[in-house]
Amino acid sequence: MQSWGLTDPGCVRKQNQDAYQIEKLDKNSLLCIVCDGMGGAKSGNIASTLAMDVFAQEVRRCWKPSLCQSDIDQILRGAVKLANFTVYDQAQQFVDFTGMGTTLVAVLIRGKKVTVVNVGDSRVYGINKNGIQQITRDHSLVQMMVERGELKPEQAKSYPGKNFITRAIGTEPIILCDLYHQDAEKGDYFLLCSDGLSNVLDDQEILFEVVHGVNKARCCERLLSIAKKRGAPDNVTSVLVLV
Repeated sequence: MQSWGLTDPGCVRKQNQDAYQIEKLDKNSLLCIVCDGMGGAKSGNIASTLAMDVFAQEVRRCWKPSLCQSDIDQILRGAVKLANFTVYDQAQQFVDFTGMGTTLVAVLIRGKKVTVVNVGDSRVYGINKNGIQQITRDHSLVQMMVERGELKPEQAKSYPGKNFITRAIGTEPIILCDLYHQDAEKGDYFLLCSDGLSNVLDDQEILFEVVHGVNKARCCERLLSIAKKRGAPDNVTSVLVLV
């Protein structure tokens, strides 16, 4: 497996409240995480970094190469629970951290088995010779409106409430996460990103850069460059994995 990651404040915001991590758990297993913090200049970056660190540490603490899929699912759910408790606890204890929270999306690849966990509206895409698929479902107001038929998918990106998310790490004492399972073949890609990228580029543009870009190691840079040319109003983070 090969992996690359990049995060940038974008063109408007002075502070980067996104965070990402790529960690090899063993010779056949890789963990990738993207978090997008919220809660103002004093706490958004704290929430994303804290959630990412706690989540990664818990997965690493529990990890064994011999784990079955149900054990992996349980570990990921437990890591989300611990990350949520930690961020929520800090938000309750310190005035400067009141209201902070973060999205969290993670991909754990072991051999040809891929497990995705998601809270919020950061995304994971699966990309291969057949095209691009959004694996995760956004926990957002606009996604709910699209599913209810109140909003068309093409209207979602420009809808005034597009940044309102319905689930986040650290905003409630208990949080539910979504788990997804995928099979991977050699040559498949997985892209994790914050909404600073997915709000600016559409799926087909992402597909083109990943599949047709000459230098795969610079794909995240090319995606960032396009986002910046369009004003990049939010922080931009992407992690790309080639199986």
